[in-house]
Amino acid sequence: MNGRSKLLQFPIKRNKHTYSTEPNNLKARNSFRYNQLIQDGGRGARDQRQRTTINKNARGTLSSIRHRIRKNKYCPDLRMAAIHRTSAILRSQKPVVVKRKCASPHQDLLNPTPQKQ
Repeated sequence: MNGRSKLLQFPIKRNKHTYSTEPNNLKARNSFRYNQLIQDGGRGARDQRQRTTINKNARGTLSSIRHRIRKNKYCPDLRMAAIHRTSAILRSQKPVVVKRKCASPHQDLLNPTPQKQ
């Protein structure tokens, strides 16, 4: 082992911004506001024996998270950040629809096929 803790998080500097790799950071910004290890209402890393899985559609999932933040008074200033992060996760889990390319009508004019006589 290299002597470092697994919970040690180094800031990442990219595009004139400083980002954090902390798992509970909603916006991945290295700032006091978004750092959930410092905040009182923040939840740290814990055992995943008690896991909550939301198996609803996107609207149900977002309303459930909105409801939990409001009722538990969990960082109300980060409500929209939590909803945006949830929307991004839901968007990434959607299956990708492959669009078929249709031949443009100009292709026939550029490459005429020889006609058989």
